[in-house]
Parts: sequence; C-alpha cells; structure tokens
Amino acid sequence: MTVRFESTFVSKGIGPDKGLVVRSFEGRVGFYQHFFKRVFDVLLVGLSLPIVVPLIALFALAVALDGRKPFYRQSRIGKDGRIFFMMKLRTMVPDADATLEAYLASNPDARLEWDIKQKLTHDPRITRIGHALRKSSMDELPQLWNVLKGDMSLVGPRPMMTGQDQLYPRMDMYTRMRPGITGLWQVSDRNHCTFADRAKFDLSYLDEMSFKTDIHLLMRTVGVVFRATGC
Repeated sequence: MTVRFESTFVSKGIGPDKGLVVRSFEGRVGFYQHFFKRVFDVLLVGLSLPIVVPLIALFALAVALDGRKPFYRQSRIGKDGRIFFMMKLRTMVPDADATLEAYLASNPDARLEWDIKQKLTHDPRITRIGHALRKSSMDELPQLWNVLKGDMSLVGPRPMMTGQDQLYPRMDMYTRMRPGITGLWQVSDRNHCTFADRAKFDLSYLDEMSFKTDIHLLMRTVGVVFRATGC
C-alpha cells in the first residue's frame, strides 16, 4: 500500500539533497514499516544485550562518581504524538536548565545558535565524562530499552523534545514514525544543519524506508561512532 503526503520537497535517494523540489512525495507504507521493522528492532536489540548491558553498567558507574544518578529521563514526542520518557546516560551537570538559561542570557551568539539549531557547540552543561559519552554516542545506549518497549525504533527521526514541535515544519509526517536511536540526520551533517532542516532528512527517510535502507544507516552509524562526531 502506498500513501501520498503533501510536502514541499521530495527525496529520490537516501538524503535530503537529492531532488527536493516536488510538492508531494509518496511514503511507502507496507509490510516492513508495519510489521517486520518492529521484529527487526526487537531481534537486533535482543542479540546485542550480552554486550550492551555490561557497557551500560560500566559507563553508569563512571557517571555516578560525582554522587548523582547515572541515568536521565526526558519527555519526547513519539509516534502518533504520544509522549514518552527517553532514557540516556546523564551527561549534564545538576540544574542544567538553569545553567543553560544563564549562559544564553549572557552570550548572544550562543542564544542565536541555540534558537537556530537547538544545540550548542560549546555547551556549559556537559560534564567531563559527558563530553566523552556524547562524542562516542555511548550516552544513547539506554535507549535500547525504549526500543524494546516500542517507544522508539533503531532507525528513525531523532526524538523531539516537547516544546520543539513549534520549530518543526512537518509534525504530521514526524508522528507517522517511531523516533530512532540513529537515522539519516544522525549520520549526516547533524552538527551543522538547522533544527527545521531536520524535516528534510526525516521526509527522505520516510520515503525511502526499507530493510535495505535501515541496514545501510546502521552500518553508517558504526562509522559515526568510531569517528566520534557526536556533540
């Protein structure tokens, strides 16, 4: 079955820069998206647990050395607009929100960067161990629990924080998919594009979603982890 969604750009390949000029695109809705993608997620996570669980435990012990809880939960927008709590290894200082606001209030350039990207190149909230975990993307490992629960998929659009939906131009498209631990945006120029530009990557992924595409993106994710391009 094929469903057509209205849009202002379309991808004819894996990436947002391949033919993004059409007013509509066809999102392929079929067996893989509605059944096998979920089976694939659960199977792959299950196979990875003997390796991943000891790693998470080791990193959690390192994070907890400052006397604080090693895990962090944050509300995110999921499939069909449902709010869920995404798990991460804690990489920030206590009172991170207050630290961020104080920093942005005293740094106009950082405020502009935050307003455009919803990320900072130099983030004062990040701890020393947090920098290492983010660079290697190891702070994302606890999200495998979210995949098992069905909140997320291994591959999909990056989970959006509540309140960021006003900055995203195509929420109707985003909420058709489970958010992913990795995805097209995560393995591309994630540290350089604007927050709104993420919609182009997500539209491209929705149009190209398949078992082959997910395997390709998972393989590219391994390269991203080894290059330590996270932030």
